[in-house]
This record gives sequence, C-alpha cells and structure tokens, in this order.
Amino acid sequence: MPSAHTLNPNDTLSLITEAGWVAKFILLLLLSSSIVCWAIIFTKWRGMKIAFKCDQAFLEIFRKGKSMEEVVSRSEELTQSPVSAVFHHGIRELRMISGAESSGLSSADKFDNIQRALIRASTQEVTNLEKNLGWLATTASAAPFVGLFGTVWGIMNAFQNIGASGAANLAVVAPGISEALITTATGIGAAIPAVVAYNYFTGQIRRIAVEMECFNQDFMNIIQRNFLGSSKKGS
Repeated sequence: MPSAHTLNPNDTLSLITEAGWVAKFILLLLLSSSIVCWAIIFTKWRGMKIAFKCDQAFLEIFRKGKSMEEVVSRSEELTQSPVSAVFHHGIRELRMISGAESSGLSSADKFDNIQRALIRASTQEVTNLEKNLGWLATTASAAPFVGLFGTVWGIMNAFQNIGASGAANLAVVAPGISEALITTATGIGAAIPAVVAYNYFTGQIRRIAVEMECFNQDFMNIIQRNFLGSSKKGS
C-alpha cells in the first residue's frame, strides 16, 4: 500500500492546472525566465570556453612570433580571442601613426594614442563578454520576489476560502497553500542557477580582463622599445 506522503507527479500537475490565473501567470513568467537563463548559460559557457582556448593559442603565437607581421598573419583566424582583437586594434593604430609621420606627433603622443586604442578595445571586448549577463542578474534578484508574490496571493486565497466556507479544515486551505508553495519553489528554482552562473561568468570575465591588461602592458613595452623608441632617438 503506497505511503500517504509519497509525492505524486500527477497531483503536482493537477495543482498547477487547477491554480488560479495569477498563479499560472507567475509560473509561466518564472518558467520563461528560467528557459532564457539556461539558454544564456549554455551559450555563454561555450563562448567563454572558446575565448579561453583562442586566447591561449594567440598568446603562444605572440610569444614565439619573430615579427609583428608574422603574429598578425598567424592570428587573423583567431576571431573569437579577446586578446587577439585587442592586439589587432593596437596594430591598426600603430600603422596609422606610422603612415602619418608628417603629422608632427611626438613619441609620447604616439604612445598615448596606441595605449588609448588598446584600452578602448579592451573595454569593448569586456562589454561584449558581459552581453546578456544582466538577464541572469535580474532573474537572480527578482525571481524569488516574484515567487513570494505568488506565495502571498495563494495565502490570500486560502483565507478567502476559510471565510467563504466558515471552516478552517485542511480541505479548505490546502489548495491555496499548495499554490503558494509551488510558486515559491519555482521562484527559488529559477533564481539559484541564475545567481550561480552570474557569479561564475563574472569571475571568468574578470580573469580575461586581467589577461588583456597584462597583454596591453607587454605590447606597449615592445612598441616603445622597438618602434617609438627608435623614432624618439632619431628626433
């Protein structure tokens, strides 16, 4: 004989189908948000994995490259590497400056222009990596409160049933309480993956940002030593 405390999926489904329109709307909203969050999580996880792999491949090319032109040609296919994108922005700025020798820019001005180009490119790459993370943050913070609203609404229905029937037995209050608990559980279930994923991806993006900053410093040292330094001596 089955235990009276065994959870029956059919009973849970019937509670959802028999819930009021407010509870159904809240459940649909939370379910939709959760589906979007999981899509973002999968896409972002895959993108981060590719970005890290491409970054390591580019840094290997950069360290072993014999010239800047060799690094440029060998890294053109690494389009999903944030560090490579920053490098190509710096090279583009260096070529523009080298092709405008008559502009009268000093070595310090050229150095500042290249450095600003690298910082601007790094900021853009971080912005691209942070795309859609706001949805995870919003779901993580708002989903529990949306579920709590459903909880309050279900308890209100339970008290209304008590008032209408004039009795406070389990059969009267159970539907409203069950409706309240389902929305609460759904809100928490939507929030937990969102907050965990948001914190994880934020840490990964911070790691990539630090890697880009370190690369920018190394790149500027090479530029100053091999390009701007020579022009300064000749001025």
